[in-house]
Amino acid sequence: MDANEILAAATDSMTVRRVYGEPIERDGVLVIPAAAVSGGGGGGGGAKADGEHGEGTGFGLSAKPVGAFVVKDGCVRWRPALDVNRTVLVGAGLVLSGVLAGVVISITAIRGSR
Repeated sequence: MDANEILAAATDSMTVRRVYGEPIERDGVLVIPAAAVSGGGGGGGGAKADGEHGEGTGFGLSAKPVGAFVVKDGCVRWRPALDVNRTVLVGAGLVLSGVLAGVVISITAIRGSR
């Protein structure tokens, strides 16, 4: 693949079709899934001292679900996706903060009682 082919593939990958999934309709409810999509790419080339030429290109794409639009009875509502990893990380951070605060309070109390 040359750089132009990779650029064309990257452009096709980063379209609105990647952000909004195919609508799903059941029992009068329409659900339109949505995702956060990001990507990047690069390329380069050069020549060695012996005149040999090399080139390379690359592209990466990342997508994660963020939620869905739910259409019911003419009303549109946004329903966010639950990011379990983020929830666990925030919970662990809160627990760690509580433990550290307890240690600081204990040390302060011990020093104050001397």
